[in-house]
Amino acid sequence: MGLDQQVERENWDRVDLGLPGQQEILINAVAEAAVEPVILVLVSGGPIDISFAKNHPKIGGILWIGYPGEGGAAALTQLIFGEHNPGGRLPVTWYPKDFIKVPMTDMNMRPNSSTGYPGRTYKFYKGPKVYEFGYGLSYTNYSYNITSVSHEKLYFINQTSSDKRRKHGSHIHNIAVSKFGSEVCNKAKISVKVVVKNKGKIGGKHPVLLFVRHSKVKNDEVPRKQLIGFKSVHLGAREKSKIKFMVSPCEHFTRANK
Repeated sequence: MGLDQQVERENWDRVDLGLPGQQEILINAVAEAAVEPVILVLVSGGPIDISFAKNHPKIGGILWIGYPGEGGAAALTQLIFGEHNPGGRLPVTWYPKDFIKVPMTDMNMRPNSSTGYPGRTYKFYKGPKVYEFGYGLSYTNYSYNITSVSHEKLYFINQTSSDKRRKHGSHIHNIAVSKFGSEVCNKAKISVKVVVKNKGKIGGKHPVLLFVRHSKVKNDEVPRKQLIGFKSVHLGAREKSKIKFMVSPCEHFTRANK
């Protein structure tokens, strides 16, 4: 099931986020008639609202395979019969059908609470989602344990910020990164070590995503969260491994001015 180049291609925009034609009716009919749960395989380049299938009791699994090319059939067979453990993550947010009410010509990323505009992309979108950016399942489960963070508090002290504090007598919330030199930024880097464990009986390759979130600032200008690092690790059954992320506050904790 899914889409083809009659629906989405270069210089040809989609007009909705649902499955074209009678596909939804067909999927439901097959699922209801099947003795055992069925697997729904979706072919598309972009997101599809499949809310009807997401919680269907007779649909046991959903595989989005993009446009896999000539080797797609063999790869799909290996996935379905358990010869390969899937480990992909969604590269985009899957929006519900109602998202088409947002004007296509409005390219603002940030939401606008005063107008009800929900924003775009995982960084800013505040509305309901079919699946979120980075979502993905496999035939096993993984656990994370942050074992060490090189330092938990940062103090950016330089002449500019000290002068401003003395002048205004208050904490400075926003400082331009350009005010700091490379030495300050390098010293501020944070090392984060995470132990990833495969808790299941099947080995697999697992992408670990590291996000940053501004917990104390709640307004439309600040991203809800932002991906700042990702690494893939191959783990056998019950195996664990330690991975390391380097976080640069001068890069990862900043945001663009209007």
